[in-house]
Amino acid sequence: MSNYQATSLSKETQVLQILRLEGIVRAKEFRERGIHQEYLRRLLNLGLITRSGRGIYTLSNADLTSNQSLFEACVRVPHGIVCLLSALRFHNLTTQAPFEIWMAIDNKARLPKDELLLLHIVYMSGQALTAGVEEHFIVGQQLRVYNIPKTVVDCFKYRNKIGLDVALEALRETWTQRRCTMDELWHYAKLCRMANVMRPYLESLI
Repeated sequence: MSNYQATSLSKETQVLQILRLEGIVRAKEFRERGIHQEYLRRLLNLGLITRSGRGIYTLSNADLTSNQSLFEACVRVPHGIVCLLSALRFHNLTTQAPFEIWMAIDNKARLPKDELLLLHIVYMSGQALTAGVEEHFIVGQQLRVYNIPKTVVDCFKYRNKIGLDVALEALRETWTQRRCTMDELWHYAKLCRMANVMRPYLESLI
């Protein structure tokens, strides 16, 4: 075996090992590790890896669960947080299956551009952006999503975008399934300045 072939094999093996550990990796991150696009192309042709988005690679047999599109969105928008309809879906609090991925970003952040992933961006700031964020790791990949009480409150805050009926369904399912406490709901309602709006609905649950 020539030195070129040995080097090639080593690089391709590195690609597979990285994807096994991290699940989803951007082409940019491979380049930063000294792995040229040519090695990715060869593995694509062999059917060992898949390009699941522009510049996003996974193993062909990767099991990233039904939330793969959310993980891909978090890779494309690393400063974003899964919110609203997508967060409800992640927490199994709605029967809706949004065709867009809802993500919150800072008011001052640049609007992400992606031709393959359908993103619905919501601008937030301060504690409304940073509070209530959970981090989930599957196959080494991180997904940032708002927790259940914060998501419910956000649904009321953005009821003009998603509909009051969706917010009420989220509150009803959360309370019926005992997925959070009344204190948690009040905490985020006050933090997001939704206490007065949500008061009659919360009091009706008691």
